[in-house]
Amino acid sequence: MKNKKVIVYSTPTCPYCVYTKKYFNDNNVVFEDIDVSRDRAKAQEMIEKSGQMGVPVIDIDGEILVGFQPAVFEKLLKN
Repeated sequence: MKNKKVIVYSTPTCPYCVYTKKYFNDNNVVFEDIDVSRDRAKAQEMIEKSGQMGVPVIDIDGEILVGFQPAVFEKLLKN
């Protein structure tokens, strides 16, 4: 998978956040993990990017996804 900038907006109690981060770790994808429960500014950034208050929100080189979507992750990371 190509080197892309990946950001995961998450919370510690979200199971889909855990699945998302495990997917990226298992596939050797370097990503920035932002805990929006601890950072109000980043939570607002996530809402502005996605229009969503739920997590996980994933930013892959500017493509915004909401939720655990491994097939979409794979497609975006291969392009």
